Amino acid sequence: METKTQLAKLGLFDAKVPRYTSYPTAPHFSGDTSPSDFSNWIKGVKPKSEISLYVHVPFCRRLCWFCACRTQGTQSEAPIIAYLETLKAELAMLKGILPEGVKLSRLHWGGGTPTLLSPGMMTDLAGAIADVAPFAEDAEFSVEIDPNEIDDARLGALAAAGMNRASIGVQDFDDEIQRTIGRLQGYDVTRDAVEAIRSHGVYSLNADILYGLPYQSNERITESVQKLLSLSPDRVALYGYAHVPWMAKRQQMIPSEALPTPEERLDLFETARRLFLWDDYAEIGIDHFATKSDGLAIAQKAGKLRRNFQGYTDDQSDVLIGVGASSISRFPQGYAQNNPSTGGHTAAIRDGQFSTSRGHKFSAEDKLRGRIIEMLMCDFTVHTDELLDRFDVSRETLEAMFAVADEAFAGILERDGPDLVIPPEARPLTRMIARSFDAYDLSRAGHSAAI
Repeated sequence: METKTQLAKLGLFDAKVPRYTSYPTAPHFSGDTSPSDFSNWIKGVKPKSEISLYVHVPFCRRLCWFCACRTQGTQSEAPIIAYLETLKAELAMLKGILPEGVKLSRLHWGGGTPTLLSPGMMTDLAGAIADVAPFAEDAEFSVEIDPNEIDDARLGALAAAGMNRASIGVQDFDDEIQRTIGRLQGYDVTRDAVEAIRSHGVYSLNADILYGLPYQSNERITESVQKLLSLSPDRVALYGYAHVPWMAKRQQMIPSEALPTPEERLDLFETARRLFLWDDYAEIGIDHFATKSDGLAIAQKAGKLRRNFQGYTDDQSDVLIGVGASSISRFPQGYAQNNPSTGGHTAAIRDGQFSTSRGHKFSAEDKLRGRIIEMLMCDFTVHTDELLDRFDVSRETLEAMFAVADEAFAGILERDGPDLVIPPEARPLTRMIARSFDAYDLSRAGHSAAI
């Protein structure tokens, strides 16, 4: 099962499948979800409960060619200052309808480059958030930090605001690869940023590194991973580079002929994976690694690992509110996404309305299939008894769903009593197996490679 020939026969090297950070996936959101739905879902949050909050800052000093996120370049502070005022107005609207006693279990600033904000702006934004809801006990406040765009004053402002986890993007430390993907960030710059972060008392560190980049080889990714390990991150996301130039136009700057083949991508992933395991990191899901004492590893061991738009998480809240242009909120009732355009989002907030422009309202089947897919992505096991307890579904219906996956992957999946299990040697196929439980038409969107 572990040979490339067998994986090739099962279609691993040809398949395009979702990353399943949500179900249904974002391409299936529609305009049927409105600002009034969003408001009603906010009002329906349980009083005194704990929620998560995501704040999106879409600006970057420079646009990296590999990136497919919703970002925009700026060389001046003017649009950032204006956007901050919009965020503060949006937060004030949120405060006006959020039930009493709600606290934040998680707060994440993402982008874009949140560290483009000046120290004063950071303090201002943190204050506006604290005015909406205070931190819960043991809350986590994480910020995406660009090592090229940070200094002591900004780190001091973030630490004073309560940041206790930092996230840095590494991608790859090789000079040629960095030039090719438009992301110049030397090891020394990254190391200095990490040391500065820790000097401010922030000791929890996340890092992202990519495989499948142009000109990447096993030797080069080995060197980059070893350099990253020297920084002792607590969590690492080992993402496969998704080359989608039809969607992210800036990726047209990247020479497609320099990209590794799907078979080579698997080799790159396995090379990096072995290095993390040799350094005693726990393997988390399909593409994350964490120290044994990190919250992700603890959650995985306890069967409480979850999956959301940031990848894997130990956050147990069933409400995630997204603030800012293009942000996505998740409620028990469904998903709500803000207007992706900064201008459109700002116009709505200026008019006193939330900017929800699309989303999805969950059906009972959505919730069932979504949980099955999350189980596969997090635990590689579908826990039948949990599904029977949580959902209005019969054992016969589940068995019929399992049969579809069994037929697609004949002889691959295993059973542990009533549970469906992906064995370790078949885990590269996890996203493809999850697709067997996806009821939506995947031809509607161009998804990334399965490996």
